[in-house]
Amino acid sequence: MMKVQGKSSLSAKARHTAAAVCALALLGTAGAASAADPLQPDPELEAVTLSAPKPSWVFVERGFVVSGNSIYDTDTGKMLGMVEASTLSDLALDPAGKAYYVSESIWTKGWRGTRQDMITVYDAATLKLKTEITMPGRILIGGRKYNFVIADAGKTAYVYNLDPASSVNVVDLAKGKFVKKIELPGCASLMPVTGVGFSALCSDGSLATVKTAAAKPEITRSAPFFSATNDPIFDNFGYDGAKQQAVFLTYTGQVYTAKLGATPTISEPFSIQTAAGVSPADTKPLDVHWYPGARQGLAYHLATGHAFVLMHMGEYWTHKAPGTEIWELDVAAKKVIKRIPLEEAANSVTVTQEANAKLVLSTEGGTLLILDAKTGAEKFKLEKSGGGVLRTLEP
Repeated sequence: MMKVQGKSSLSAKARHTAAAVCALALLGTAGAASAADPLQPDPELEAVTLSAPKPSWVFVERGFVVSGNSIYDTDTGKMLGMVEASTLSDLALDPAGKAYYVSESIWTKGWRGTRQDMITVYDAATLKLKTEITMPGRILIGGRKYNFVIADAGKTAYVYNLDPASSVNVVDLAKGKFVKKIELPGCASLMPVTGVGFSALCSDGSLATVKTAAAKPEITRSAPFFSATNDPIFDNFGYDGAKQQAVFLTYTGQVYTAKLGATPTISEPFSIQTAAGVSPADTKPLDVHWYPGARQGLAYHLATGHAFVLMHMGEYWTHKAPGTEIWELDVAAKKVIKRIPLEEAANSVTVTQEANAKLVLSTEGGTLLILDAKTGAEKFKLEKSGGGVLRTLEP
């Protein structure tokens, strides 16, 4: 069995070997995780085989801190391993639990030389490299959950591209090959649509739906329903693949729901502030209200239809400000049923898709917090473990 010798500067060839070694069962309690540096594994730990991903797991994109996505079990507070990934890459989970997919770009000489764009496939049990699927370009941007999505029960991948205008790469994961590029000017943030293809939000305020099966893709757009100039929609929204529904939130706190399909339907909006019994926010300069914000400010629990939103007091255009409270919104009832104050402001939030769900927060100070979603009580506090996009396993 291989043993971890500590973190070092790795060559490109050695990175894939390191990915397998990073399948670690990090021992200790949450207190130990706070005291020790989780980025420096115990040199005596051995590589292990992971189980299939569980609903209690959270995947933390480490971004510029560490090249990869750390895996934590919210039941124990332990780090289980790391999925290797280059900077500004995107992670997606195989619905069957057999693989992890990374949409990434690398260069032969660091940030220069020959560019290579690909989907890298890792074995979910060993985290070893399985294969690489080359494709013609992808956009390099961090902190976006819906640039890379898996559809058709794990058979198809859609990758947002900018080459030179907005487009989407269609990749056949079952055959391991690039299929085609679909031009989609002015649209991004992808949502798989069963039996159709995918939908995307567009800069003219519409929702585009793309039928991908034909040789020439068919693209239709809804009527504009929001203003990308005056009150944009956050691109980290709520998406339910099983029910084919999406929950969108604007910078002022207007909530839209959409039923996806060949001809999607979009609801009239309501104010999350009004749902909480406070004054609605507006776009006027110097007006102070409760506003949604943060990098990944909305998490959606599929079974209950509840959204967990990071909120802060501020003015309009403070949409990047971290959240000082979490508001639990019953979307169907249009009512905020709970507000959870935070001791430390958070940049990102996600929720595990369990009956006894946990909230996972990445704070400004780089701490990963795991809370009981029902009570708001802190279960684990993992220092130096926060990062960018947070992902959980969805049914």
